[in-house]
Order: sequence, then C-alpha cells, then structure tokens
Amino acid sequence: MKNIKIEATDRSPELDLNFEMNSFCIKGESYPEDVTEFYGGILKSMENYFSNLEGETIDFCFELIYFNSSSAKVFMSLFDMLEEAAEEGNTVNVEWVYVSDDDNMEELGEEFGEDLEAANFIMKPVE
Repeated sequence: MKNIKIEATDRSPELDLNFEMNSFCIKGESYPEDVTEFYGGILKSMENYFSNLEGETIDFCFELIYFNSSSAKVFMSLFDMLEEAAEEGNTVNVEWVYVSDDDNMEELGEEFGEDLEAANFIMKPVE
C-alpha cells in the first residue's frame, strides 16, 4: 500500500501514514471545510490496511492542537479500527500527545483512551 503524506494547512492536520512501517501520525489542527472530502479517502485506505493485518505492531500518534466535532467522529472511527486490529491479535500502540497545560486536549485524550481495551493507549504530555 502506498504511503500517504499530506502537509498541514490552516484548517487541516499533517498526515503521515506509513503503511510499510505500520507507523501513522496525525498532527496539528483539524477543522477542514469538508471533513468527508479530507478524511474519506484516508479512512478507506486505513480500512483496507487493517483488513490485511496479521501479527503486526502498529504505532499510531495523535498530536493535535484543536479539532472540531466532525473531525472527532473521524477519530472515533480510527480508534474503532485500531481497537479491532488489536482484538484480532495485532499489537497496537496509540500515543496521544498534548501540551501539558492544555486541559481540554488532555481530557479528550482520556475520553478516547477509555474506549480502548485491547490497544495500548499512552497519554504523553509535552512542554
């Protein structure tokens, strides 16, 4: 599967999806005008990727500053896919990186993490 790298814009995050290395990162702010257009192809690629995994270790990093509710729905879909991949025997490491004094992003990370049981979820505060 071809890797996907999209640079950040004022309204959309940087995406670095390295399927060869099983390493993924979403970084920045996420409130694209058309969430379906921005994330639709990404979610399809991720679905295809997860359907072919067996015994892999996956690292997924969320390093977000801000996101809107439409983006949150996309992230919940990603978390569901990550959890399912972990339930199927893959090792899934999810890292939630947030600025240490950003209580809102910390709280949102905790809420996302509560839904994961099979995947490893790590809260990582940074300065």
